[in-house]
Amino acid sequence: MGAGKSCIGRNLAQHFDVPFIDADREIEEAAGCCVADIFEIYGEAAFRDGERRVIKRILEGEPCILATGGGAFMNRETRKLIGKTGTSLWLKADLEVLIKRTTGRKHRPLLNQGNPAKILRKLVEERYPVYAEADITVETRDETQDTTVARVIATLDELSRTYDD
Repeated sequence: MGAGKSCIGRNLAQHFDVPFIDADREIEEAAGCCVADIFEIYGEAAFRDGERRVIKRILEGEPCILATGGGAFMNRETRKLIGKTGTSLWLKADLEVLIKRTTGRKHRPLLNQGNPAKILRKLVEERYPVYAEADITVETRDETQDTTVARVIATLDELSRTYDD
């Protein structure tokens, strides 16, 4: 949460002239309610199950830039599917950056369950070792979106040249 998945993803999709898909929006559309409501009414386990199914459907479709929710990559099955069909990118942000970007935002169900800074710290500790399995890692700092997008594109170009050699 707060790493810039949606903002950076939209810019990358525009750059590469492919659709941008936000998995959370697709889940909301399929469920007929917002992510926060899904968490509140059905619980996190039901949300994650629906999330897996939606991501699988998207990845079986046309090439796109897909922004997954922060917990999606934690699921081994989802990671394997992403690994088979695409290139995973981790926008790695320091805890302080995440706190700054998410403070005061009520649409993040996990952060509404207590002290947001403590929750983010716990999520960083739990998730970052798994996120490190991503194909590509790009640090996202307190900087403009254009700067981050340029670094992602440069990293992808470098990776492409490596595959071409």
